[in-house]
Amino acid sequence: MSIAKNKIIIIFVTVHDQKEGRRISKEILTSRLAACVNIIPGIQSMYQWKGKIVQEKEAMLVLKTTRSRYRKLEQKIKQLHSYEVPEVIAIPLICGSPQYIEWVAKEVLDK
Repeated sequence: MSIAKNKIIIIFVTVHDQKEGRRISKEILTSRLAACVNIIPGIQSMYQWKGKIVQEKEAMLVLKTTRSRYRKLEQKIKQLHSYEVPEVIAIPLICGSPQYIEWVAKEVLDK
């Protein structure tokens, strides 16, 4: 299987805590919408919300998938997430190990 590196994306999602992160990650992986999810605990987030500055301790999910899986992945995250407006942002992969890129594409059943 040959896949262009520009088809791989990295998605960032903040979640309330590690427990929510694990729950969402298991669903995403079971649905084959991402090949891998890293859960980074203990991040500090500050943001504007409804006219106030909010500071929260959260966890960060870092997901690896393909562009073609993004919309379904975003929908699934919104369905599972506890936040009213969850952060779901994606950036393209610039470079990466060809073997890792192939593995991501294979795991999300991307052709």
